[in-house]
Amino acid sequence: MPTKILTIIGTRPQFIKATAISRVIADCEGVREIIVHTGQHFDPEMSEVFFSELGIPEPNEHLKVHGGGHGAMTGRMLELLEPLIEACQPDIALVYGDTNSTIAGALAAAKLHVPVAHVEAGLRSFNRRMPEEVNRVLTDHMSTLLFCPTTVAVENLAREGICEGVYHVGDVMFDATLDAVQRARKTSRIRERLGLEPGGYALATVHRAENTDSRDKLAHVLDYLHTRAKDRPVVLPLHPRTRRAATRFSLRFDGLKVIQPVGYFDMASLLDGCAEVLTDSGGLQKEAYFHRKPCVTLRGETEWVETVDAGWNRLWSVPQYRPRREIADYGRGQAARRIIEIIAGTGPSTALVKAGCQYIG
Repeated sequence: MPTKILTIIGTRPQFIKATAISRVIADCEGVREIIVHTGQHFDPEMSEVFFSELGIPEPNEHLKVHGGGHGAMTGRMLELLEPLIEACQPDIALVYGDTNSTIAGALAAAKLHVPVAHVEAGLRSFNRRMPEEVNRVLTDHMSTLLFCPTTVAVENLAREGICEGVYHVGDVMFDATLDAVQRARKTSRIRERLGLEPGGYALATVHRAENTDSRDKLAHVLDYLHTRAKDRPVVLPLHPRTRRAATRFSLRFDGLKVIQPVGYFDMASLLDGCAEVLTDSGGLQKEAYFHRKPCVTLRGETEWVETVDAGWNRLWSVPQYRPRREIADYGRGQAARRIIEIIAGTGPSTALVKAGCQYIG
């Protein structure tokens, strides 16, 4: 049965995940994708470069919603998404992760009785003060199909009473990373431009609201990075939000190798060559593992608990890593294909509206 998928994305990590799935859709007969870019990441370095580099089809619609508080941003997205969904009549709405774009897409679709599929379902940091935690919990409870990257995510959903439509498919970021690292080794010259020796530097990113909205917290993060820079250079691709916050709080980046935001393949090259990763990003914690790099999470908790259990990641408040092992849950790079096979095999008149879709793969 033909399937029309409405993909709603708005941030750099979502562009990357959508690339893996859009490639599969392009090869799948009878499946059509309509891409909506909310505009949440609007800087050319955070948005346009990813579409051009990754070969994502240009969005069918660009809502150009960015800036303002969580409520204002989400509300404007909802206002624009509702008539768009009514006009295109999709069979399913596909959302990713835990951003304002995610919750707006899920809520708009659910209120119009369009089934929602959530990629990266079931993740929990158990910190409801994080806007991302609220977004992911609410999105999961509105979703018909829940695509989990790990068995822990499946267990989290079961504890909340969500046991139908749950699929453990592996991690689409792993699909993307397998492709990116090979292309980056052939095309990226960023390490040469920056004079970086393989294994001779740390890679850092800071962008979470919990770290940038408070002067004391951002100062604490920068002090930590300055301390780590005494051991080796710390390369910091500077997120626009963090730059604005540092300017507002009169904080400096002295001692850090600050660079502009970079494209996906340059970032993959920096990851490939670094000694360690220092980040408050959920996605980069995983990417660090995919590159087999130790990671320090600049937060008090992480939703990717298996990276901590497996000894590749630790919270910055913890001095030592756990014994190191491999993580099988993320799969073998076939998550995107499994997601589309599941969606394409469950048209709007069949299993999408049935209970009991409980396959765990």
